Amino acid sequence: MDNNKSWIDQRFPLTKVWNEHLAEYYTPRNFNFWYFFGSLAMLVLVMQIVTGIFLTMHFKPDAANAFASVEYIMRDVDWGWLIRYLHSTGASAFFIVIYLHMYRGLLYGSYKAPRELIWILGMVLYIALMAEAFMGYVLPWGQMSYWGAQVIISLFGSVPFIGPELLTWILGDYAVGDPALNRFFSLHVIALPLILVVLVFLHIVALHTVGSNNPDGVEIKKNKDKDGIPKDGIPFHPYYSVKDIVGVVVFLMLFSAAVFFAPAMNGYFLEHANFIEANPLKTPDHIAPLWYLTPFYSVLRAIPPMFGSQFPGVVGMFAALLILLALPWLDRSKVKSIRYRSWPYKVALGIFVVSFIVLGWLGMQPVTELNALLARIFTAAYFGFFILMPWFTSIGKTKEVPARVTEK
Repeated sequence: MDNNKSWIDQRFPLTKVWNEHLAEYYTPRNFNFWYFFGSLAMLVLVMQIVTGIFLTMHFKPDAANAFASVEYIMRDVDWGWLIRYLHSTGASAFFIVIYLHMYRGLLYGSYKAPRELIWILGMVLYIALMAEAFMGYVLPWGQMSYWGAQVIISLFGSVPFIGPELLTWILGDYAVGDPALNRFFSLHVIALPLILVVLVFLHIVALHTVGSNNPDGVEIKKNKDKDGIPKDGIPFHPYYSVKDIVGVVVFLMLFSAAVFFAPAMNGYFLEHANFIEANPLKTPDHIAPLWYLTPFYSVLRAIPPMFGSQFPGVVGMFAALLILLALPWLDRSKVKSIRYRSWPYKVALGIFVVSFIVLGWLGMQPVTELNALLARIFTAAYFGFFILMPWFTSIGKTKEVPARVTEK
């Protein structure tokens, strides 16, 4: 066995990689519940890739046959219904896990120095995931898939000067149809998954270079013993690799309950209109994307058109995404963790979370005067969190950060 290991190590740094990223990668000993979601995101990504491969074997990226091929998977392919529901429910599960993972970063300041690049790579990964989800959302070619694509893609036509040409270039035609479906299929199945895997790899490498944050926001690398091992650190394997199994088991129990008992989640995971084949001649009463895209769709609808163009709303929607990249430089606080933050940050974070949830809910509702007013109020609250961050993170009294991690 040792000879075999030596033979492999001479040709591939297997032992070195194992030690640096698992057995000798020291992590803070005070990880809590919030640190399950990184490994769960990896689990769901693998599950989405595997189930996607099996769905691709039977799916036909053709406007005339796409819907029928999904029905064929559901009705005639052995266990096809299960694979389809694992994939569709997995999309929503992915975003639930990612949003909780991002919230953990906001709670404990995981975007602050020296982890700015980890945060930026994570946000680029999040944007790529949204693009992947949207394109996968179009593929079943149901009513909401078709009309959702029609509404969202038509927004590119509002770009000044180049809008019409840009729209035609994206669609490959003058309307949503066969060329657009083929392009989205190619991007969803090949290009974007490759980008996601590369970004995940870079995200993990950047994390393991500077080390993991913790609920205290204390840098464990600053306090080492005579052997150079952090005094408040423990090897990721076997301690956290085994602990993560608990999170995986609980997640799979909840995920399985959704897959087997409520895969559509009353229209939130799979919309009712998407069980009807796309009909370009019949518009649904209410068009909205799935829940994980609705906060930004709500921002789009909250900003009134200017000179008959929806371009200001498009700018606002993309700004709501891109402003997340600036977070490491907007936060002026001297402490990382919310445990030691001043009360203005805690209040602002609470308002931000509420505004994001309410915007998500409003994005699923029909447009009314009241809903439009609420969307504008909570859009202002959303952007206010970032714009005012340099101010509210620099005021108020913070608590003293301990020299070493605590066990709370």
